[in-house]
Amino acid sequence: MTTKRTETQPNDTFSGLFAATATDITPPLAIYARNWGAAKHDLAKSIHKPLMMQCLLIEGGDQDVLVWITADLGWWKNSTDEQNLRNYILHKFNLREEQLLICLSHTHAGPSICSTDSDKPGGDLIVPYLNFLAETAVGLIEEGMQQKQSGTLTWGYGSCNLASKRDYDDHGTYLIGYNPMQMADDTLLVGVVRDEHETYIATVVNYACHPTTFAHENTMLSPDYIGAMREVVEGYTKCSCLFLQGASGDLAPKEQYVSDPAVVDRHGRQLGYAVISTIESIPKNNSSLVFKGALISGAPLALWGLQEKKQDNRMTAHILRVTVAYKELPAVADLMLEYELCDDRVMKDRLWRKINTRRGIGDHKTVDIPIWIWQLGNALVIAQANEMYSVAQEQLRKTFPDQNIAFINIANGYVGYLPPADLYEKDLYAVWQTPYAAGSLKKLFNTSPKPFKSLLYEIRTY
Repeated sequence: MTTKRTETQPNDTFSGLFAATATDITPPLAIYARNWGAAKHDLAKSIHKPLMMQCLLIEGGDQDVLVWITADLGWWKNSTDEQNLRNYILHKFNLREEQLLICLSHTHAGPSICSTDSDKPGGDLIVPYLNFLAETAVGLIEEGMQQKQSGTLTWGYGSCNLASKRDYDDHGTYLIGYNPMQMADDTLLVGVVRDEHETYIATVVNYACHPTTFAHENTMLSPDYIGAMREVVEGYTKCSCLFLQGASGDLAPKEQYVSDPAVVDRHGRQLGYAVISTIESIPKNNSSLVFKGALISGAPLALWGLQEKKQDNRMTAHILRVTVAYKELPAVADLMLEYELCDDRVMKDRLWRKINTRRGIGDHKTVDIPIWIWQLGNALVIAQANEMYSVAQEQLRKTFPDQNIAFINIANGYVGYLPPADLYEKDLYAVWQTPYAAGSLKKLFNTSPKPFKSLLYEIRTY
């Protein structure tokens, strides 16, 4: 027996109240901004494009609110800095932990957001900038609370070949760069929020690709390719565009590590035009493409057309915590001694990052990794703090092909990479950078007090 499909692809919808706000968060050029070990400078000299923070408020039928914040920032080296920011917002608005997502774009051309970098050149500006980020986020939420309007969020899948695999085997030496021998996940997920007149309120772009076009020779503050992408999309929709970094642990542009802004902007336009193409494929609010019947013509024709469907107001938020093990890690004191004795600028930078991660872990042998799961109609938002490899989002979307799934890296924190277990035998950057033991990625999705996939099935039938 075959099951008749009613849609050519999932275009899940959610109807509720929405508000989108945005503002410039570009820091002063005097702030510490060294993100590459090979960089010979500590401060940026100019601004390529402004760094932005956006907020999307979503209110369901029961007047519960979800708060979605995106920012053109890199990653959290110090877990306390992220926790302070998020807790400040939670307490300010009396939100539950599951109601808030703070998603970083992962640009590698932004400022340091690590308070323990305060002794570096320009480091005295970091803590004031962190305070500015907290107050800015609060201001965007307060502004949005006064602007909520009825709308419908509709999702659609597209594709973009900007991303490529980036674990490259150079005769047994593993490097981070374009690997032409493997196919990358090119999935692009776009959500459009429109009012009853089909006017755009906001767009949401979920795509997996490291923003590492700019690299060690670049001296500009920049959102990387996200900046030009946003200009293209916002020029088309006339509304805010929120970018959500996908499971990009093993994905990056083919051409990267440059200082030429023209390359960065070309990458952004490539993604931006793919977003617009996807937007054009998304049907009107609360409608779907259905089979209407057959027509005998010169050839037998299958007639499909749009059909109105009932509004979907389902909205839930969950946090699933899965226990995974840490690797055997050196003590902070040993790392600090190695750091003090090191004269190599590149290695010293690498050790400093490891020290910050190690301090956050403390003496723990295991950790409960939180995964945020939002249900918006039939669509799911899966968000977590680490740099998962793209196999995570590929498998989830394969398991649930009849719904739209947004998968987000570097949300509500940051610790390290989550590569597949079979890569732990290789001398890969992601393997020796991560503090997590082999098998952690698989465990996140296969075992927990309530198995991850079982929970998703339960949410789907809510």
